[in-house]
Amino acid sequence: MSYSIDPKLTRLIQQRFPAEQSAGSFLPLSGLTGLTTKIELAHTTLLARYQPQKKSLPGVDRQREYRILRQLRQTDLAPAVRGYADSWLLLDWLPGEALSEEGFPAALESVAGELAKLHRQPPSGYPLQLQKLLERYWQLSQPSRRHCGWLRALRRLQRIGEPKPLRLALLHMDVHPGNLIRQENKLRLIDWEYASDGDIALELAALVAGNALEPTQQSALIEHYAALQRLDATCLRRQMARWQPWLTLLAASWYELRWQQSGNEAFYTLAAQAWQRVRS
Repeated sequence: MSYSIDPKLTRLIQQRFPAEQSAGSFLPLSGLTGLTTKIELAHTTLLARYQPQKKSLPGVDRQREYRILRQLRQTDLAPAVRGYADSWLLLDWLPGEALSEEGFPAALESVAGELAKLHRQPPSGYPLQLQKLLERYWQLSQPSRRHCGWLRALRRLQRIGEPKPLRLALLHMDVHPGNLIRQENKLRLIDWEYASDGDIALELAALVAGNALEPTQQSALIEHYAALQRLDATCLRRQMARWQPWLTLLAASWYELRWQQSGNEAFYTLAAQAWQRVRS
């Protein structure tokens, strides 16, 4: 049976929208993790996100995602959450177009503004423990794929320990063009599966590294964000640099496990490139 018509999802929809005459139409969406479905009801459009029991990635927890989105329900930072049950998360569909990669640099000021607003929200109570996350990737990997460079990098980070946070806040931790929806003159963040509490410098460092920002773009982003948050930009840059080795290993571990789980050759290539960055 296709996951898009999972009876558990149908039951959740019927519980949350009892006035609807049917479960609606389902449109599976592409994505890198989990299973995501767009649902068209008579009067509502929804997004359902599933977390499979097998081949789930470390750090992804739909129940945590549900609770964080509930915390944000009085803000305009995230989609409205409609329910959670049996590993299915139900959200309002956000209309609009995903930001293009070409349009991302011009939107960095707006992105910084959205992150500054997010980072002023109360912590969620779900801390991001990056060292334990990296250790979990190692444990889940195939023994034949565990190599000396991976172990050396992991042990080095274990020795030095995570940087002391510059400022703790609720983080999104997956900011890229595909997770930014443009609505008129506003940007909205989607895909909150990695959201948790952590250092604001880690969020900025992940954004820079994950989107391969050029030095001038990085500088503009950091200066604008620092001004909004009343931070010293130089201090913020230094803290971001402390997190960089952690993010480099995290990216390699993520691509490695995704390749092992999916067999997708694209992930194999990305993993090979990421391991080269770890070694260098």
